[in-house]
Amino acid sequence: MERFVEVLRTVLPVVLMLGIGMLCRTRRLISREGINALKNVAVNIALPAVLLNAFATTRYTPMDVAVPLMMFAVCLAAWALGRLGGRLLKLPSRFVPFLTTGFEAGMLGYALFTMLAGGDRVAEFARIDLGQVLFVFTLYKVLLGLEGRERASLPALLREMALSPIIVAIAAGVLLGATGLYRALEPSGLSGVIDACTSFIAAPTSALILLAIGYDLVLGDIPWADTIRVVALRYAILLVLGLAFRGLLGLIWPAAGASLSAAIAVMFILPPPFVLPVFAADASQRVYISSALSVSTLVAIVGFGVLAAIGI
Repeated sequence: MERFVEVLRTVLPVVLMLGIGMLCRTRRLISREGINALKNVAVNIALPAVLLNAFATTRYTPMDVAVPLMMFAVCLAAWALGRLGGRLLKLPSRFVPFLTTGFEAGMLGYALFTMLAGGDRVAEFARIDLGQVLFVFTLYKVLLGLEGRERASLPALLREMALSPIIVAIAAGVLLGATGLYRALEPSGLSGVIDACTSFIAAPTSALILLAIGYDLVLGDIPWADTIRVVALRYAILLVLGLAFRGLLGLIWPAAGASLSAAIAVMFILPPPFVLPVFAADASQRVYISSALSVSTLVAIVGFGVLAAIGI
């Protein structure tokens, strides 16, 4: 009974906020403009506060360089395997490789990981997320541009990265943590002031993100046959790569591999980046991508419940 209550305490808030988001859409309690504003608050204000604090309080080791690089390689491998798998299975979209790689950590991953492992461990998830963030902001967008027969502008990509609140927050956090400046401020109490500010700003992150996801979770008119095939391909690829990533990390840094197990598990159940439909020029492709994102999100929520139940 005690275990059941513990799982319920972890899972029920997630389900409740998703349900409230769906209710807000069906009852028109919040407009589309309103939900977009909430997304912007969550992703551009609250989440950067989470990341700044996470990277500022991290103790940096060679692993903090190697793990993001390994994750970048995993994302590239997932794209290549998705391209191969899409051709073998004759899946009806050129976007299949982009549905098998990348992770929606910003709009979902941090919320789920915080609910599962607690805010004090968010640096573990952020360490892994850094590699896939760099992949999505660079090679992922270059490949998307090439797929759409558009020229990928390196200066434009670099400008987008430099101006992204998430990247700025990560850079500021790394600067504070890696240089030792954050810990140098501890005797004066100023680091506590930073913690208080970031904690206050970050407090509504999970609730806002889950509300927005619930609002967008529409299951009507999904082409189930094609959608299930691409979602199954994604998670088959990620299962293999996730186990390989965890195994390699365990061989190189046994202690780190164990401590990052929860972060790896949450990362690899996540759906693809929610921004992907923006790059689809025709309506049928947008429906295909949005359907895959919706079903992948449901898989992630179910996977989260399983992780909570087994106590990972």
